[in-house]
Amino acid sequence: MALVENRSDVPVTIDESKCIDGCRLCVDMCPLDSLAIDPETDKAFMHVDECWYCGPCAARCPTGAVTINMPYLLR
Repeated sequence: MALVENRSDVPVTIDESKCIDGCRLCVDMCPLDSLAIDPETDKAFMHVDECWYCGPCAARCPTGAVTINMPYLLR
């Protein structure tokens, strides 16, 4: 069994298969500017590991590509 040396969980994940090329709704709605557009894929991604779990990024996404991984203790 292989062990993962680095665990990388981010508060917000973007499903690239659902993300619309060039759409900036989630990026524009984030109050912390944690989301950005990848210049290579033209899709959103979380470039800073900060999140208030406020939810406008997920609420404004027309395709449901944005998922907020809220910690259990904050639910």
